[in-house]
Amino acid sequence: MQTSDQVKAIIADALYLDVAEVRDNSNLMRDLGAESIDFLDIMFRLEKAFGIKLPKGDIERRAKGGLTDAEFAADGRLTARAIQRLRVMMPEVDAEDIGPGLLVRDIPSLFTVATFSRMVDQQLSGTDEAFLPNAEPRGEAAGSRM
Repeated sequence: MQTSDQVKAIIADALYLDVAEVRDNSNLMRDLGAESIDFLDIMFRLEKAFGIKLPKGDIERRAKGGLTDAEFAADGRLTARAIQRLRVMMPEVDAEDIGPGLLVRDIPSLFTVATFSRMVDQQLSGTDEAFLPNAEPRGEAAGSRM
């Protein structure tokens, strides 16, 4: 069974859904009805099933990268630079969903099934392919600025 199929099965089980309802591009909150508490359960199940560790807040930490707190967010909202980095980090999320006004606390609302599959694959392989500094955000032309 491929990693993505196992992740789908785990998410379906955690959310009491039929696995056929869980697709790679399904947004966990909007499409599958997950709540924030469900993320902890899903992460625990993934860690146990794959023998890995998925650090809480990892996506936010990686999105922040070398940015200072002020460069990352102002009044709880992501800055243009933070939005650009998050688009690179989460290529599976439609770039339009990662836009101006996004609150730091709302980053988990972007998570898709593919987000978790990618995180598991990265832990298993020991790589961070989506976090390469020269990666282009999805939906952005090379050299464009926010």
